[in-house]
This record gives sequence, structure tokens and C-alpha cells, in this order.
Amino acid sequence: MNEFVYITKAAAFFPNNPVPNKDMEQYLGVINEKSSLAKRVILGKNGIKRRYYALDKAGNTTHTNVQITVNAVKGLLDEEVTLEDIDVIACGTSSQEQLIPSHGVMVHGELGSKRNTEVVSFAGTCCSGMHALKYIYMSILTGNAQNAVCTGSERMSAWMTARNFRKEAENLALLEEKPMLAFEKEFLRWMLSDGAAALLLQDKPAGNGISLRIDWIELASFANEIETCMYAGSEKREDGTLDGFSSFSEEEWLTKSIFSLKQDTRLLAGYIVPFGGQLLKRLAAKRNFTSGDIDWFLPHISSMFFKEQIKLEFEKIDFAIPDRKWFLNLPNVGNIGSASAFVMLEELMRSGKLKKGEKILIMVPESARFSYCYCMLTVC
Repeated sequence: MNEFVYITKAAAFFPNNPVPNKDMEQYLGVINEKSSLAKRVILGKNGIKRRYYALDKAGNTTHTNVQITVNAVKGLLDEEVTLEDIDVIACGTSSQEQLIPSHGVMVHGELGSKRNTEVVSFAGTCCSGMHALKYIYMSILTGNAQNAVCTGSERMSAWMTARNFRKEAENLALLEEKPMLAFEKEFLRWMLSDGAAALLLQDKPAGNGISLRIDWIELASFANEIETCMYAGSEKREDGTLDGFSSFSEEEWLTKSIFSLKQDTRLLAGYIVPFGGQLLKRLAAKRNFTSGDIDWFLPHISSMFFKEQIKLEFEKIDFAIPDRKWFLNLPNVGNIGSASAFVMLEELMRSGKLKKGEKILIMVPESARFSYCYCMLTVC
């Protein structure tokens, strides 16, 4: 058994050059030969200025999710910790390229390790990276591992190219009849980015530089309270339940856009912020901390629109966090789902701003069926 677990190194990988807002459709393409009206509305609110795509301007794939993840993992390795020293690899993603095998074992295979390492994969959406982090945390805490890696990665651009919306563009009657449904299917095209980040966790702090001691990680699902908000590979019924892709014919997979990524924006706006406030209030009482104990707040948010909403919600629960303590990089890297929290942490760790003894609070919401994760770290 180990008393503590430390994040001793972080690495991030972004495919290709950053893509500014004005160039997005050069990579993703246009639907029905028309520039998107929804694009201007959504980008006007989300505050994202640039993002990364694993695509060229012809819409061809330049990197797979596995390759993006492998590049991030390799950024952790050096002469002190080699690939053969890694006891466990845990990977989280929303966008693995295949149903089977799992993303984690594909990453392990691509890394070229000579070791038969323990590998686990976590699916889902934004919290999947934090699930991977908690698995590694518990694995080292129990003495099962000394050196381990967790990753979060996404290659959502492959889902967002215009060719995946052609069938819907042909079905104009449906779009005119149900404009909200059409908006929900296009909404995420302008929200998501590609990239990966990896963390090295060990049973002792690094010999040089800073390390981050994991004080605790708490996850909670609110699926018992509310219907699905974001989904893919399924269709939502009027009563809020889902029919999975295996319930449909191959033809319906196309005509009904079963595999497109969709989000019920009305549910998102109504529940995502209040659920986060509820959980934080419970954790503050359980873990005995206040907003005054927090030196850095790293919230994963999909849109800068939510920053003010979160601030108001935190004020309601007497947990106000001043702007100077917020650390966000969403405008410059985009929303990378399961990798976003790790990408923020990586940037903060190399910023030179951290001081020993400071506390970092990470917040990761997941809108798929509404889950939340909070994690407290201490700089050492």
C-alpha cells in the first residue's frame, strides 16, 4: 500500500496547425453547398478562437485517435522512465475508431512496448479521462503499480465532416419540419477539437521540478435524475429513452443519422451547471474545504458562455472563486472532451506559475447522461 500518489509529468499532443474560426469549413466542408448559419451563432457564444483537427483541407485524416494518444504518451518518456517501466496504462476517450478492440489496447499495440502491460479503457464522454485517472490513482495507492500512465484523447473531427451530413441535407423536408433536431445535430460541429494529453503517475514525487499530489478524486452520475442529453449510435424517443443502433437496419443508420453526434441543448442549459453546484456543495462538506483553500480552479467547460453561469451557481452555494484563480485554455485549444482537463493541467504545470503548497481544483462535467468529477491536487 502507498500513502500518496503523484502526477510527476504531463504531456500534450495536437495534430497539425491550429485552425482559426474563419477556416473551419475548409477542413470540415460545407453542408448542402451553403456556409452554416448555426456556425456564426454558436461561435459567437462559445468563445473558441482556434482548435486542432486531425484533417487536411481536403478532409482527409492525418492522424488517428490512437496515433494522437501515442504521441502524447511518448512525451512522458525519457531515460528515467521508459516505456518498459510503465506498469499500467489507462485510456479514456469518446471517439475511438472501432467498437472492438478497445482504445487502450490499440494504443498499447501502437506504442511498441516489449512488456505485456496491464491496460484498461474507459468510454463515455468528458469524464472518461478522469475515470482513467482514478483507476491509475487507485492502482498505485493499493501497491499494484509504481509507474503508470493515464490518457484522454479525442478525434472528433472525423464525425464532423460534411460527408457525414449529406444524407440529412438531402432530407430537407425533415430539416424544415424539425429545425431543432437539425440544430442539435450540427451544434457540436462547431464545438469540438482534436488532441490528446497524458499524465505520468508515480508512488513518489519527481526528483526535479514540481509534482502534484492527488488528495482525492470524486465522481458522481446524475443519470438516475435526468434523461440522456448527448448521444451517438442511437435515436432518442419522445419519452427520452434511447434505441441503440442494433435496433435499426443498415439503411436506417444513414437515413436517420444514427451515428451522428447529437446534443439536446435545452437539457444542457437547464441541468449541467446546477448539478455541478450540488455536487461541489456536498464535497466541500464531506472533504472539509472552502473556496478560500483553492489557489487554482481548472474547469472543463464546452463554451465560455458557461463561465458566468458557473460563477453565479458557485455564489449561490457560498463557494465563489475569483477570476484570478481560474485557469482556462478553451479559446486557444478548443473543447477536447476527455483530454481537456489534462491539457489544462499540462499547460499550468509548464507555466512556471505553480508554487509548492498550492491547491488545484479540477472540475469536469459530462453532459451525455450528466456526470461530474472533481479532483483536488496539492503542488509539492
